[in-house]
Amino acid sequence: MTDPSSTIYELARIIGNREVFHVGAHSQIDDFVFLNIGTECRIGRNVHIASFCSIIGGGTFLMDDFSGLSAGCRMVTGSDDFTGPWLTNPTVPSEFTNVRRSTIHLKRHAVLGTNVIVFPGVTIGEGAAVGAGAIVRKDLQPWTIYAGTNPKPVGKRDQVDITALEQKYLESDSHSDS
Repeated sequence: MTDPSSTIYELARIIGNREVFHVGAHSQIDDFVFLNIGTECRIGRNVHIASFCSIIGGGTFLMDDFSGLSAGCRMVTGSDDFTGPWLTNPTVPSEFTNVRRSTIHLKRHAVLGTNVIVFPGVTIGEGAAVGAGAIVRKDLQPWTIYAGTNPKPVGKRDQVDITALEQKYLESDSHSDS
């Protein structure tokens, strides 16, 4: 179900079971996004997914309200296991592979910079911000700013001001829950 106030641009490519695909009010999915719905895909209110992002892997993808993906992000909810005695890639029947599917969850107000890659099983904490080019393999703490290829905390975000601004926006005439 897609809220009528949200925008999915014409050149976004969304495949999979639309019954488990939900987009909340005032969200936007730009042209040239590739989204494989997987087992579930739930996008909250006021979420932005920028051009050239991909959500792949067949697992579960969750983005809470006011979160965002900058251009070129890669969300990988499932991947072949390259460590064991299995064959790999989707041309091989599943009985010969060992694909790990899991959930990626971006909590409320989480934002990822350009070309961030997130692997299966990761939760990005509420209000966390991740700098461009990071490769995220483990959960990130709330209201923390991360930078670097293997992201490390470099600062804190202002939870009080951000949530106050959110409340002001929700109460304004410019916002409508259509």
